[in-house]
Amino acid sequence: MTKPVIAIVGRPNVGKSTLFNRISGERLAVVDSIPGTTRDRLFANAEWAGNLFYIVDTGGIDPTRIQNQEPLSIASKDFIPQIREQAEMAVKDADAVIFLVDAESGLTPADFEIATILRRTRSKEINPPVLIAVNKCENQARRDAAIEFYELGMGQPVAISALHGTSVGDLLDQVFNSMGARQIPQDDIESTVRIAIVGRPNVGKSSLLNRLLGEDRVIVSPIPGTTRDAIDTKLAYYGQQITLIDTAGIRKRGRIEPGVEKFSVIRAFKAVERADVVLFLLDGIQGIIAQDAHIAGMVLEHLKSVIVLVNKWDAVEKDTHTMAQITTTIRQELNFLDYVPILFISALSGKNTHQIIPTALRVQQERFHRISTGELNRIIHHALDHHAPPSKAGKRLKILYTSQVSVNPPVILFHVNDRDLVHFSYQRYLENQIRAAYPFEGTPIKMVFRNREQAERD
Repeated sequence: MTKPVIAIVGRPNVGKSTLFNRISGERLAVVDSIPGTTRDRLFANAEWAGNLFYIVDTGGIDPTRIQNQEPLSIASKDFIPQIREQAEMAVKDADAVIFLVDAESGLTPADFEIATILRRTRSKEINPPVLIAVNKCENQARRDAAIEFYELGMGQPVAISALHGTSVGDLLDQVFNSMGARQIPQDDIESTVRIAIVGRPNVGKSSLLNRLLGEDRVIVSPIPGTTRDAIDTKLAYYGQQITLIDTAGIRKRGRIEPGVEKFSVIRAFKAVERADVVLFLLDGIQGIIAQDAHIAGMVLEHLKSVIVLVNKWDAVEKDTHTMAQITTTIRQELNFLDYVPILFISALSGKNTHQIIPTALRVQQERFHRISTGELNRIIHHALDHHAPPSKAGKRLKILYTSQVSVNPPVILFHVNDRDLVHFSYQRYLENQIRAAYPFEGTPIKMVFRNREQAERD
């Protein structure tokens, strides 16, 4: 049994992202006072009274496009049709819908239009319950005024304050009562493989996600920075549950605009933290730049498995040597990721995109590979015989014992006489010797050096 999906819909700036953050318990959605800030759907796991579910934030629907009611920014106006489509798609996927309105603004023509959209979208096959939540009811006068929303003809309104959490629990009680509470075993939740798509702006991340899904589940736009939130989208691949996470394009710190884009980059960093495997997208036309190395370093710091995807390959002028030349350049510029696979793809035409998911699943399995203690010590002793450890001030490094103490990612513990004698270059040499026998494709190896005295105390 799958977890139910609860979607939050409404016109711009009624507090949908604030309610989403309140229910999910985290600041996952970008919150800004500018109407139209939330453009794509945003998924999060949530729990209420023992019931596990997904909560979905959506872009604000403004079907009337009445600019004199709630003026949208010029950038957000360009996305109105897509925002509306996204919200309609969320309703079709939902088991229940929270229709959020605003007590401060009162009943508006846009609210009536949204109610019409919800009724039209629902059918005999797709008929999720819809509950009206009247937000910004921070005082008694507004709670009393919530009665006017009966006029929408969609049942009894629930007066809440998403900002302060007032009556949000009552709202969730009614949501689950309307559809019947459902649960899912914890093992099923954790069986999904989380794959994040990251890269600098305008390299084709959302286009790739749509190609992998086979449908327009996220907004695609050639405008850099279109995707502001990290978006979780579910995919079943030959029985394997996969969560694809699209993220906002990561720019240089000095070029991050204050406000919405700044918080979007933070969301992208957190998306990497939640991922098992990262699809690191490069622009095949522009080639690799310094910002790409910065992003790759951030991914490595989080010890995530990586696949490098060179996108827009169909538009690159090439000959028989181009692929080898670009591969060499990537290996040189990202020499700290020399163990990761590189795929040359086109999200637009679909070229080689069929290789991505199988490669990601193979790389993800490498995170759980374990080397026996006897085999690992044999490899290290062989490495020591071929290249003696470094020394400092007449004192030589001694590796006394080695074992793999963890997986996901693999962690290898070295018991040494003095860890201060471990030079970075020798550590890299030892890692290369391990990978020569066990490649751990696309997966970082965490190497920990512990002094003998500390090991004895532990």
